[in-house]
Parts: sequence; structure tokens; C-alpha cells
Amino acid sequence: MKFLEDPYQTIGAGLALTVVLVLAFTMGVGATETDWLGMLMRWVHFLAGITWIGLLYFFNLINAAFLKSLDGQTKNIVIPKLMPAALTWFRHGATVTVLAGLFLYLYLYSKGGTGAIALGIGGLIGIIMMANVHAIIWPNQKKIIAAVEKFTKDGTPTPPDMAGWGRTALLASRVNFLLSIPMLFFMGAGSHLK
Repeated sequence: MKFLEDPYQTIGAGLALTVVLVLAFTMGVGATETDWLGMLMRWVHFLAGITWIGLLYFFNLINAAFLKSLDGQTKNIVIPKLMPAALTWFRHGATVTVLAGLFLYLYLYSKGGTGAIALGIGGLIGIIMMANVHAIIWPNQKKIIAAVEKFTKDGTPTPPDMAGWGRTALLASRVNFLLSIPMLFFMGAGSHLK
């Protein structure tokens, strides 16, 4: 069980287990008319979306209050260690979710799928959220991380603008948090609203 000690090995084991279970399932039930491409695109969309939205909820429900409770010296230790990795998974999760969703949408509706308007609303909200990640949240967080690292490394005072960068990133993140609620409804409702 050593693979459980490294998250990347755990991901690999999860992927391998998925392949084994899918093979066992298809051999057991004889799934001959399965839309493998559509199912794979939907699975990638869900997996990336859970990563992205899970981190969005972590940042808004836990991390913002936690960082606010820390003193300056502790923040200077926590931010450079936590935020770069968390924000990497966050922004790449957003990108993969939206791209996989766009491909899935085009694929399903080229085949005459239903619920296109509901999914389109959810998808449009997701695209707006991804734009917030890449155009507002990440650039401001990147400046904060760099300023904190510079302070930690050589004692350079943090710029007075840093509080504004944090506020801008927080508000954009809160907008995404708000938008995630109707986005998830419309994404889930697509197959039910006809």
C-alpha cells in the first residue's frame, strides 16, 4: 500500500483500478453499444470539474478564513508552500473542465442530444468562471506569492498594493463561488430538462 503515500501514485492506481473495473463491467454485462468516446469525455469533464470546484470551495469556505487568522510571519511560511500547488491544480482543473465540456457539448449535440440549452447555460457560466481564474484570480495570487517569497528570501518589504491584489482575487473567487451554484444546477439538469 506504499502507493497511497504519494498522491500521484494514488492517482495512477485510481486510473488503473478504473480500467480494471470498466473491463470487468463490460465483460460481465456485455456492453456492446456503449458510447466510449462520449463516456470518456464526460468522465474527464467530471474529474477535472471536481478538482476545480473542490478547490474553489476549499479556498472560499476554509482557506480564506484560515489565512486571515494567521499572523504575518506564519502567512509568509504558509503562502509560498501552499498556494502555488493549490493554484496550479485550481487553474489547470478549470482549463481541462471547460475544454472537456466544450468537446463533450459539441460531440453530444452533433449526435442530436437533448438538454442543449440547459447545458449551454451551465457551460457559459463555467467559461466566465474560467476567465475569472485566468484573468483575475491567478495573476493577483501570482503577484502575492512572488512578493511573499521575495520578503522571505531577502527581507524586501511587501508592496502596499498587496492587500488590493488579495482583495481583488478574493472577490473574483467569491463571484466564482456564487456562480458555481447555478452552473452546477444547469450542468446536472441538462439531461432532465427537455
